[in-house]
Amino acid sequence: MKRFGFLLVLLFSSAGVARAGEVIVAVAANFIAPMQALAAEFERESGHKLILSSGASGQFYAQIKNGAPFDVFLSADSATPARLEAEGKVVSGSRFTYAIGTLVLWSRKKDFVDNDGEVLKKRGFLHLAIADPAKSPYGAAAVTTLKKLGVHDALRGKLVTGNNIAQAHQFVSTGNAELGFVSLSQLYKNGRFTGGSFWRVPETLHDPILQDAALLHKGRNNPAANALMNFLQEAKAVTIIESYGYRLPPK
Repeated sequence: MKRFGFLLVLLFSSAGVARAGEVIVAVAANFIAPMQALAAEFERESGHKLILSSGASGQFYAQIKNGAPFDVFLSADSATPARLEAEGKVVSGSRFTYAIGTLVLWSRKKDFVDNDGEVLKKRGFLHLAIADPAKSPYGAAAVTTLKKLGVHDALRGKLVTGNNIAQAHQFVSTGNAELGFVSLSQLYKNGRFTGGSFWRVPETLHDPILQDAALLHKGRNNPAANALMNFLQEAKAVTIIESYGYRLPPK
């Protein structure tokens, strides 16, 4: 009898392993840190494994169009997933806003950036980092902000453009640019501010950065991919997302 019970345990354990799956996720560069925290919780809770690929939303658009094997797309905007859905690459009705991003002007130097962004008009710097506006919603928001402030043309020669928001942040963190436009979430590690000075750009200066998740057609019959899409909307996931400086749309 004891032996039979032991075999039952083995059978149920094996069934649990069989049900575990993998999800290949394309993640906007600004969201990689919170996604890593979310992945740890999701994997612990579900037994599924996440394979994360980080980059610019515009680059992911081209890759998905060309058949890249992603199951889920976490974009830095809402327009790119909507475009993919219109082109038949996204499961209809699966899109939702998982986060609202916050654009900041940041320098690793303490007191370099003032509370009103006046440093942009004083121009006491050589380089200003931004993400590629053609590929990154944060880069597009940065350009719109500069234009609304009336300083874009004057600062054009100082702009250093990264492929994505992660590279723009790297330019500033390594000192290759005195300041740059990045995501607020990039300034925190384990819930603590990493240092420097920053100006939170008012949303009146650019369109809201609505970040949408989408289930891609490759993942439509993948239980793990569907489980992830549900998990991202649960209260525990929302708490993690907000802890990295993002907002969620009102329900």
